[in-house]
Amino acid sequence: MSDKNTISLTDAIEVKKDRRFAYRIWPQNGFDALAQRMSELECAERRIAVITDSNVEKLYLKEVTEALRPACRSISSYVIPAGEQNKNLDEIRKIYVHLIEHGLDRNDILVALGGGVVGDMTGFAAATYLRGIRFVQIPTTLLSQVDSSIGGKTGVDFDSYKNMVGAFHQPSMVYLNISTLKTLDDTQFASGMGEVLKHGLIKDAAYYEWCLDHMSEIEERDTDTLLEMVIRSIHIKRIVVEKDPFEKGDRALLNFGHTAGHAIEKLKNFELTHGECVTLGIIAASYISWKRGYIDEMTFYEIRDMFVGFDLPISFDSLSVDDILEAMRKDKKMDKGHLRYILLKKLGSATIDQTVEDSEIREALEFIRYDENADLQEEPVFTGA
Repeated sequence: MSDKNTISLTDAIEVKKDRRFAYRIWPQNGFDALAQRMSELECAERRIAVITDSNVEKLYLKEVTEALRPACRSISSYVIPAGEQNKNLDEIRKIYVHLIEHGLDRNDILVALGGGVVGDMTGFAAATYLRGIRFVQIPTTLLSQVDSSIGGKTGVDFDSYKNMVGAFHQPSMVYLNISTLKTLDDTQFASGMGEVLKHGLIKDAAYYEWCLDHMSEIEERDTDTLLEMVIRSIHIKRIVVEKDPFEKGDRALLNFGHTAGHAIEKLKNFELTHGECVTLGIIAASYISWKRGYIDEMTFYEIRDMFVGFDLPISFDSLSVDDILEAMRKDKKMDKGHLRYILLKKLGSATIDQTVEDSEIREALEFIRYDENADLQEEPVFTGA
C-alpha cells in the first residue's frame, strides 16, 4: 500500500524489517479470503492449531476453522480461559500439551484468534515450541489490530508483572477482519482507542486531529472510518518496528503511557483494561511534558479531556502513589536503574527521557488521582473548538 490514506481490501501492508522478518498484514472485511491468504504460506500439507479464548470461541472459532480447513492438512483448536489473569506459564504449558498430543512439528503453524492476550500467548508458545515454529495473527479486538498483533512482541505475565517473560517472534502473516470490531463491547473498544490516540500523539499530529474530527463516526463504528483508522495506526507502528525490531532505540516510543500504565494495571489487579491504564499513563506523561515546558497548558488539557469523548478514564482511585512508584521501579523497561520515560516534545513528536525524577512522577500521579473531596470543576475543560 503506497499511501496511508488509500483504503483497499486487496492490497497488503508489507512489513519489511529484513528478509527474515518480512510479512504481510491483510485488512479485510470478513473471513472469506482467509484460506487464500493462508495458501501463500504453503501450508496445504501442514497441521494448524488455532488458539483462542472462551469469549472469542463462541463468536468466531467455528467460522475460522471452517475457513481454514481447505488450506491445511488438519486443524485443531485449543481454548484458553478468557482474561488477563490466565496469561501465564501454566496456560502456556497446556498449549504445549495440546500441540504435542496433536503431533505438530516444526513446519506446522499456530493461529492466534482473539485479542492481545491470545496473540501474546500464542506467539510465545510458537517462539518456544520446538525452538520456534510459524504463527499467524488473526486479531479480533481494536487494541490487537492496531498494536499487539504487529511487531513480534510475545510473552506472558509472571507473578502479576506484566509481560515479564517473553520473546521477539514475528508472525508469518496478520489477517485483520475489520467486521470483528462490531462485536466488541464498549469497554474493549475504548481500550483500543487508548492505543490509537497514542499513535497520533507520538508520531502524527494530523492523525490525532483526524481521530478527534471523526469521533462520532468512530464511536458509531462506521466501517469505512474504522478501516481508515486501523490502517493509519498500522502504518505508524509498522514504520517504528521496521526501524527497530528489537526495541534497542526508538521503538521504545511506543511505550508512551505504558510505564505508569502497567503499574496501575498490575495494582488494580487488571480490573481496568490495558487501554484504560495506558490512557492514565499518557495523561501523567503529558502532565510532566507540560510542567517541563515541552507542551503548553492548553495542549495538556486538550489531551486529557479528549479521552473523555472516547469513554476513557482521566483519573484513578484507591491506589497509593508510593505503590505505583514502587511497581514502576520493577518494570522491565528499567535501564541501569533508571526509568526510560517517554515524554511529548509536541503533538506528534515524542522523546525517550531517562532524567525524569520521582518527584515529577509523584506530582503527575497525584494530579490524576481522584480525590472525592477535591473540587474538580475549577479546572479548565477544553473542547478543541
